[in-house]
Amino acid sequence: MKKSVDTLVVGFALFSMFFGAGNLLFPPYLGLVSGESWLTSLGGFVLADVGLALLVLLAVVKGTGKLESVLNRGGKGLAAIIGASAVLCIGPLLAIPRTAATTYEMGIQPMLNSSGNIAPIIASIAFFGLTLLLTIRPSKVVDIVGKVLTPLLILSLITLIVLGIINPIGEISPDVMISNNLFAEGVSQGYLTMDALAAGVFAGVIINAITSKGYNRADEKVKLTIKSGLVAAVALAVIYGGLTYLGATLSTKLDVETPQALLMVEITSALLGNPGKILLCVIVSLACLTTSIGLTSATGEYFSNVTKGKLKYETIVIAVCVFSAIVSNFGVGTIIKFSAPILEIVYPVLMALVLLSLSFSRVRNDNIFKFAAYTTLVVSLLSVANGLWGIAPFMTKLPLASLGFNWILPAIGGAIVGSLVKDKKSSSLLNDIG
Repeated sequence: MKKSVDTLVVGFALFSMFFGAGNLLFPPYLGLVSGESWLTSLGGFVLADVGLALLVLLAVVKGTGKLESVLNRGGKGLAAIIGASAVLCIGPLLAIPRTAATTYEMGIQPMLNSSGNIAPIIASIAFFGLTLLLTIRPSKVVDIVGKVLTPLLILSLITLIVLGIINPIGEISPDVMISNNLFAEGVSQGYLTMDALAAGVFAGVIINAITSKGYNRADEKVKLTIKSGLVAAVALAVIYGGLTYLGATLSTKLDVETPQALLMVEITSALLGNPGKILLCVIVSLACLTTSIGLTSATGEYFSNVTKGKLKYETIVIAVCVFSAIVSNFGVGTIIKFSAPILEIVYPVLMALVLLSLSFSRVRNDNIFKFAAYTTLVVSLLSVANGLWGIAPFMTKLPLASLGFNWILPAIGGAIVGSLVKDKKSSSLLNDIG
């Protein structure tokens, strides 16, 4: 009985840590631009978000419980760059500030009358003050999030989704509103949630929480983490499906250029009128606060471990909260626009190493991992450069490019080439992974 309860608590905590600003923003948008084909874009989104996050979580917990154990097989230099980039993306540069910005734009601002106003900086100070208060003691993070905040969040979301199913806002458009491949669009939006990046550092927070509950054997930690991950994955997939459907019911009413932060405002207003603004404020605040707590704690744990305690957890957490409070004032749109190119470079390299770690953890030749990782990095850099400046159009011709996975076959090719190059030093790293 205790294991079942602990599994649910940890699973709910993981759900809340993952379910933040981007998870509220992107599914309704996919429904809006997909119309009757919303299931197709939802499939790409769930794969890139839930599927990849589970793989990362599994790879990390089967190793040493730290993200570095997966990244190091690609080379220490690359591991340092990708690891720091990933944590900074899900930390103070992008994801954490986005939680506060989304809370203000989707939750607080719609409730204000035209005659009244709260400056974003005041809202961000209050938001990160609460984040700091609930994060400064890392052993309590999972219990606070899993037992208290998550049930309220899930109940609020399910209430909204059920109302939208019983009384649809409008007809679903039979026409696809964007020219891009819908599955690839879902994959791209799934990247923007940053959940797969977060999974690598969340693993450390979860394992610490599991240990504090009395599970000290390695096999117990792995099993409980995997089961908790599945609980979180199912909950995420169900909520995503509901939110994407709600967005699809707006497809004949709103233009595709409608700002993403306004979609949930439109949904709740259409379903509940002015009282809907209160429910939306509750949903957004809970979703973003729980994610901010999880990400801030994970960032503190990561850099404290990397520096071997030279930087204290408490110091890092305070610095993250202060810096994030400043960045959040640039607004949701600016943060999303800035984050996309970075994520499209970091994500594929991380996923290549994760997939290889799960498939070939006992292979001794680290050149397989290094060649695959660097090949993926080159493909990702060229793809982003082409998207921004159109300087490498051939990247769109690579296999699986239409699905957003043009890096996969080059990565396989790099791994094959790497297997032909002997590596005498890999055996010591094998112990960290397998």
